Amino acid sequence: MKKILNFVLCIAAAACLVSSCDNLLKPESPSSYETSAVYSNYTLAENAIFGISHAFGIDKSYRNRLLAWYGFNTDIEWYNTYNLGNDNDKSEIGVYDCLPDNSQLNEAEGIFTIMYTAIERANLAIEGLREYGNVKEKDDMAYLLGEALTLRAMLYYDLCKAWGDVPARFESVKAETIYLPKSSREVIFKQILSDLDEAVGYLPYPGKTTATSRTDRINKVFAEGLYARIALMASGYALRPDEGQVGKGDLGSVSLPYDPELQQAVLYPKALAHLKDAIANGGCRLDTDYEGYWKRQSAQKNIPFDGETLYVIPFGEARGQWNNYFAVRAGKYTRYNTYKDARGGSAGPLPYLWWKYDARDVRRDITCVNYKWDDETDELIPAGIASWYFGKYRFDWQGKPASSADDGVKPVVMRYSDVLLMAAEIENFLNGPTTDAKNWLLQVRSRAFKGNEDVAETYVNGLTSKDAFQKAIEDERALEFCGEFLRKADLIRWNKLKSNLDAAKTELQNLRARTGDYAGANDDIWYQYDDDTETIAIWGFNAGENAKPAGNWTKKTQYFSKTVGDDTKPTGLYDARINGIYSHGDQMEWYMYWPIFNSQITNSQDYLVNDYYYYE
Repeated sequence: MKKILNFVLCIAAAACLVSSCDNLLKPESPSSYETSAVYSNYTLAENAIFGISHAFGIDKSYRNRLLAWYGFNTDIEWYNTYNLGNDNDKSEIGVYDCLPDNSQLNEAEGIFTIMYTAIERANLAIEGLREYGNVKEKDDMAYLLGEALTLRAMLYYDLCKAWGDVPARFESVKAETIYLPKSSREVIFKQILSDLDEAVGYLPYPGKTTATSRTDRINKVFAEGLYARIALMASGYALRPDEGQVGKGDLGSVSLPYDPELQQAVLYPKALAHLKDAIANGGCRLDTDYEGYWKRQSAQKNIPFDGETLYVIPFGEARGQWNNYFAVRAGKYTRYNTYKDARGGSAGPLPYLWWKYDARDVRRDITCVNYKWDDETDELIPAGIASWYFGKYRFDWQGKPASSADDGVKPVVMRYSDVLLMAAEIENFLNGPTTDAKNWLLQVRSRAFKGNEDVAETYVNGLTSKDAFQKAIEDERALEFCGEFLRKADLIRWNKLKSNLDAAKTELQNLRARTGDYAGANDDIWYQYDDDTETIAIWGFNAGENAKPAGNWTKKTQYFSKTVGDDTKPTGLYDARINGIYSHGDQMEWYMYWPIFNSQITNSQDYLVNDYYYYE
């Protein structure tokens, strides 16, 4: 009789795309439970669900591969430690030159394999709960089925987001299905959207049960928001092999989906219905304090439902390297980093983004930080015009200094503001800038302009056409979600990846020259500690700030125009840095997805083949 909860067997089976079948022949552990016993018992079945999430936190998984590398470069975020001459494998990921032999991601037991391990655990749980869980009679077992379906949908969404077309495995591994070729992502999208339609019927709204009072467990509003997020991607533009040519080395082209069931006219009404239910009945709200929200996200290890947070990656306290990659940079052996290496700042906002915010927008100084903790003085200093950091993530907000790469911070997967902005975008597409669409956008905009809500209202009320409203949504998503790495998928589905990155190059050149929107900035800047002693004020960024202010300020010269450091490591916005925001020139869009890496191809028994320009 089939048995489960033998994680060694699960891992071997789920790694079918990269491993031989030898491990499948090993005997099962005598401590494994009968399938019927596990999935008819809530506690045992819940532990099986935890096994799905467990995969997020192990080495080379979400923890330090997918989360660390997916999402930049965009028109709002980029890889800060760009060094294409000496740091190829890391820099190449960010600049759309991630090749099949990339040493960061070409790992036999790496992220691709681990994600299919988690999918195999989800498949086993779904099959077991359907057969033995009595989900029609037991709400708690139905919840677990909904959780497993949603986690599997999220895993496939992330796979398609990073790789495009991947193998579709919706049943547990059998001898004849150890190796599978890639499937069209359209097959996967239809399955996971159907799964989420089913899952929302099993899941309680957030805060209504013990499980859904935690944001590291699945709830109905997150599943509804995930449906909408997948529907937007599935029905949008993307690089696709020609119809019927997936896995045959096809060059492909950027297009809308081929399948009529995935057209916007079909999916958008369904997605909007889910979002309207989430808004009307989900009990969600935006936190009124934008800075306070992010402080709590850094400080809390077990994040309860707070109205805005819908789901976080469930890292344990000694797992997860989010701040290690993305916090405001802290030099080695500084007050907030007792480790021997600097932490944080691997990626950050594009240098011009600070100027794209209205000065009254409270998100500006939370999102865009241009200082760091210096490892020589243990003091805050300006970071340089080319190096900005995400102020949403700070070691000083953790409650204790960083002492290793793992910090226990649970990255936010979805916030309620995303539900509101997705609903506004879809409503506008279907019906124009209606009262509902404007109200949903206004809720996000008003929180951003706290104390100046009339400014937000005037702005939203002035959006009278579909095109103007859509442009406003695109801008708002940039300002609201910078550093949360939603932008790359947004640009792809809008068919604006290359055009917006080209525009970013122009913005960076204008910033360096202090022309256009940046004409008022002074080439020299001055800085001093703010009253809180945890931030510094910088003088010289705004028009009229062209002389040293009164007080004890330190001067930095040629802050904008400096483009050369030492010969081997230039600093500032030098030409190669600006132009290096992406590689491959006019063909950069053919590299919008990661390739299937050599280790997976080698061990797939020739079932896996790369498409696009990765094909050899």
